[in-house]
Parts: sequence; C-alpha cells; structure tokens
Amino acid sequence: MPEILTIGYETKPLSVFITQLREAGVDAIIDIRLRNTSHLAGYTKLDTLAFMLPEGFQIAYEHHPELAPTEAILEAYRTKRSRDWTTYEREFLPLLVARDAVSVGRDLLARYRAPCLLCKEATADRCHRRLVAEFLANQLPDITVIHL
Repeated sequence: MPEILTIGYETKPLSVFITQLREAGVDAIIDIRLRNTSHLAGYTKLDTLAFMLPEGFQIAYEHHPELAPTEAILEAYRTKRSRDWTTYEREFLPLLVARDAVSVGRDLLARYRAPCLLCKEATADRCHRRLVAEFLANQLPDITVIHL
C-alpha cells in the first residue's frame, strides 16, 4: 500500500530528524514550505537539505511550493493570535484543487516508495502538511498517511 509520510522539524535536532526518516524508510523529502531559506534550524534551509539529504543519506529532495499556502493565507493565520485554524483550512484546501495537487501527489508516488512531506510545525495537527496528506489520501486510492 502506498504511503505518504509527514515530518516537522521544529525543536528537532538533526540527529532525531535523520533517525526518524531512516527508521520510516523515507526515500524523498518533499518540502512544502512557502519559505525555505531562512529558518532557525540551520539544517532545514533549502541549500543545506538539497545537498545533505541525497549526498549524505541517499534521500531525494524536492521543493513543491505549489503545495504551500499563499503568502496572504499564511500571514493572516500567523498574525492572528487566536490561531483560527478553521479559517486557515477553509482558505487553504481550495488551493490544492486549483493547483492540481492530485497530479503532484500521483507523480511523487510514481517516483518514490515513501515520500515525506516536510514543514516546520512539530506536530501535524495544525500544519498544512496534514491537510495535504489527507487531501491526497482522499483523492488517490489506498494511500496510508503516517505522521513522524
């Protein structure tokens, strides 16, 4: 059965991050962050991941900003201290249809055995990586979602 995994790096040391990927059999990190060049965890920057994962761990790396929220959606959510997740979901999910996320997901699953969606949040419950994974699981047959 095809798998889509997800992982967040917030508060996660590199050793834990890589160990989780290896133990889960991840063969590709699919970076779905809108911004991937200036994060606090230095190992999660675009250039570092794009070099380190394939060279050091034989894990492919791809950036797919079409699976990220728009700047407007992200900023509206981050600036509201109430963290209105319902509004975020309502605004984000139509983007997945408009950006043809199903085709992206189908392509990733054709090329990788265990692709893993990467975003910042420590847990998937209020992260768009969960929304993307669940959307793909609902649209493509027999997909299992695993949150690392």
